[in-house]
Amino acid sequence: MFGLGMQEILVIALIVLLLFGGKKIPELMNGLGKGVKSFKDGMKETSIDDEKDVKSEE
Repeated sequence: MFGLGMQEILVIALIVLLLFGGKKIPELMNGLGKGVKSFKDGMKETSIDDEKDVKSEE
């Protein structure tokens, strides 16, 4: 993954844990999950709108 070994990933995870603390990480992941879900929903709406435009042109 991106040329990183297991040791580098563990060091990065440890640094993140030290910076944000154990209680803050689940909140960050929850926010990230909501953002990804919102992005996917937006992409679906865009594709549905595009399909409606194509059908209306026919």
